[in-house]
Amino acid sequence: MSGPDIDYRAVFQALPGMVALLTPELVYADANDDFVTNSQRPLETLIGRNVFEVFPDNPNDPAASGARNLDASLRRVLASGERDTMALQRYDVESLEHPGEWDERYWSPINAPVLDADGRVVLLVHRVEEVTELIRARGRAQGDRARVLEAELYTRSRELQEVNERLRQAHAREREVALTLQDAMLPAPRLTDHHQSAVRYRPAVGALNVCGDWYDLVELGERMAVAVGDVVGHGLAAAGVMGQLRSALSAASRVATGPAQGLEVLGLYARAVEGAESTTAVSVHIDWNTQTLTYSSAGHPPPALLRTDGTVVFLDEATDPPLGARPEHQPRLEAELAFTEGDTLVLYTDGLIERRHEDITTGLQRLVTSLTAHRALGPDGLADALLLDLLPAVGATDDTALVVLRL
Repeated sequence: MSGPDIDYRAVFQALPGMVALLTPELVYADANDDFVTNSQRPLETLIGRNVFEVFPDNPNDPAASGARNLDASLRRVLASGERDTMALQRYDVESLEHPGEWDERYWSPINAPVLDADGRVVLLVHRVEEVTELIRARGRAQGDRARVLEAELYTRSRELQEVNERLRQAHAREREVALTLQDAMLPAPRLTDHHQSAVRYRPAVGALNVCGDWYDLVELGERMAVAVGDVVGHGLAAAGVMGQLRSALSAASRVATGPAQGLEVLGLYARAVEGAESTTAVSVHIDWNTQTLTYSSAGHPPPALLRTDGTVVFLDEATDPPLGARPEHQPRLEAELAFTEGDTLVLYTDGLIERRHEDITTGLQRLVTSLTAHRALGPDGLADALLLDLLPAVGATDDTALVVLRL
């Protein structure tokens, strides 16, 4: 049974509280009745104008920071795709009746994203509650004590905002260190000339959502081992674990009889590494003489084989639980798949295909569509096309590792 038809335009206008919709360029797209009434700005003077053109900072107050703080909050929402609640703000507003005169005003703002199907921020919801009259009413009722409380409330609010900003800066510094560490541990592969390959790493947009993913390519004479993995967690701790597991699997691949044994050794090693639990990884051994792919997966999304005719086959017949999540003394699964010269092998981490509130099969189908559309490209061009097609324009919320190898 379907529900009643809802007039969302009417709902928006009836929302209690001041609500405005902004474009990613911070231009007013709409505003509800409360916003128009309480801001004392007719709707036609808002639509199509930048928010800071309509509401600049008070030029007569050298300490004014309302516009700067709001701009920082809105840009955080654009970058992260997540809601941002601001501290209480003093943000004076110029009188329309007496230009040049500024009214002292206090606001409590919240900014939230509206996302499209690809996770891109297409609108910003700017909800603001004015608390000026409440503060003034308390002042009239309680005199000096209320003014002291008002000043303390405002001071505490500003202190909280400053603490949050310092935390964001600390996270940004950690992100920079983690990315530098990532670059050092994920160099471009040095392969013989007859192997065409491309590798890519894209960090997530969040300050700490970085450095759990890795890739590795190891030449083994007439064979090659290719692997990608994803450590649970983010930041420097995940980067350290990633480096240890990548090195361990790279070494194991050089002596293992196949990818399943390599992952088995990695699983044993992971038990001694704090933070390695539930890591996912997939390893593929390529035999150039027999034109065979032998593969094994520890809970990782399946690699894709792009055939020369444009069809795509997923290597999904040998998937076991992630590291540390499977019964002991049970051999890992391993499977084989034949390839022909000119086919393309693609390994990736879940940041490339997974989206919130979406089944993984939808992401896998997007991958198939992109691979088929760009099958004529070489590894470098194909890698760039996949990132462009599959990652959100504003950046993903998880990091992504990608390997493209022409067989």
